[in-house]
Amino acid sequence: MTMRDILVAIGVLVAVILTVAGLSGACSFAPGGPTVDASRLPVVDAPAELRALAPAVPFGIRIPAVPPTWRANSVDQDRVAESGARAVRTGYVTPGGRYVRLLQSDATEPVLLAVETGARPVTAKGVEDVGGQAWVVYDGREPIWTTELAAGTRMLITGSGTDDDFRTVAATALLPPV
Repeated sequence: MTMRDILVAIGVLVAVILTVAGLSGACSFAPGGPTVDASRLPVVDAPAELRALAPAVPFGIRIPAVPPTWRANSVDQDRVAESGARAVRTGYVTPGGRYVRLLQSDATEPVLLAVETGARPVTAKGVEDVGGQAWVVYDGREPIWTTELAAGTRMLITGSGTDDDFRTVAATALLPPV
C-alpha cells in the first residue's frame, strides 16, 4: 500500500462516518452555538419545592416571582463544601432558552464564589443596584452577581442569562422569606 491508498481509505471511512452520523441525528451543525429546547427540559414547581425545603435550612428562603413564561427546571439543597453551611439552588430557563440559577445560602461570599467557580479566581467588576439592594457583579466564565441580605443570608445568581434576566431574578428574590 502506498500513502495515497491509505489517504483514500481514510477519506472513504470519514465520509461513511459522517453519513451515518448525519442520518442518525447523532450530531448537528449549529454555527450560532448550542440551543435549548425548553419543551424537553424537566419542569418543577419551584414555589412548592422551596416551601418544602424552608424548614431544613437555617435561613429564610425567598421564593422569586419570576415571569410566568420562565420555566423552573431544578430545585435542590445541599451542604456547601466543608463550611457546614447550607445552600438552596433554583434553576430557571428563560423564554429565550437561557439558563439562570439562584443560590441562597448562609455561607460566606468567598466560599460561595469558590464553590460556584471551582475555585477559579473571579474579579469584581462593579455593583448593580436592584430595588435598593446592591449586588456585586463578578467576571467569570459566566457572570456572577452576589448580595447579602439580613441575618447573614447570601444570594448568588449565575448562568447564561442576560443582564435583564439577572435583574429579574434579583428583583423578585428580594421578596420576604417564607
